[in-house]
Amino acid sequence: MGRLSKRFREIAKSVDEQKQHSLEEAVELLKQFPPVKFDQSVEIALKLGVDPRKSDQNVRGTVSLPNGTGKTTRILVFARGDKMQEALDAGADFAGADEYFEKVGKGWTDFDAVIATPDLMRDVGKLGKVLGPRGLMPTPKAGTVTNDIGKAVQDLKGGKIEFKVDRYGVINTAVGKISFTSEKLVENIKALIDAIQKAKPASAKGQYMKSLALSSTMGPGLKIELRKVETK
Repeated sequence: MGRLSKRFREIAKSVDEQKQHSLEEAVELLKQFPPVKFDQSVEIALKLGVDPRKSDQNVRGTVSLPNGTGKTTRILVFARGDKMQEALDAGADFAGADEYFEKVGKGWTDFDAVIATPDLMRDVGKLGKVLGPRGLMPTPKAGTVTNDIGKAVQDLKGGKIEFKVDRYGVINTAVGKISFTSEKLVENIKALIDAIQKAKPASAKGQYMKSLALSSTMGPGLKIELRKVETK
């Protein structure tokens, strides 16, 4: 604990909690903080001016990060026959139907994403108590309920992520690893913000993007000056 607090004391010396940074400056700062023993995720927290309780303001969507997420995504595909084989050929970690319905039903969740063919969604729906709370339920909107199984698997393996506003109007999501170059992290963040901008609900009034913070797993949140984040 002493080492941890010493590290945070070091970080605190170089952080002005009130300062708003440019995106590039914030990324550089995060990379300069004293390292830890694992490759930290870099995450954004974007506060939106929407009311998530209204269904027409429930911002969500997907984006393919140009430089991937930096993490290995273990994919489970619910499919039968040729579609099951297509999933495995595309790089799915697990694929099948009945045996996996049974395993997941008993609480097995050794995977990071789930894809399903539409014909099996009735059975997948019965696993809602296991998949739902973990945000793993496949949806057509996220491209994870589809007959184009190979493409869906490749998209997820290649850095496609889903973003969704929480009940407080905030989108929290990882955009890469601290080991990425600054340029790759900035590219990923801009791609995500651009996708969120395009997902702006027509009914949203006033300022859409209110505040943005960038952090690493073991680092503080750095405020970003939104007007300096050019996504084009």
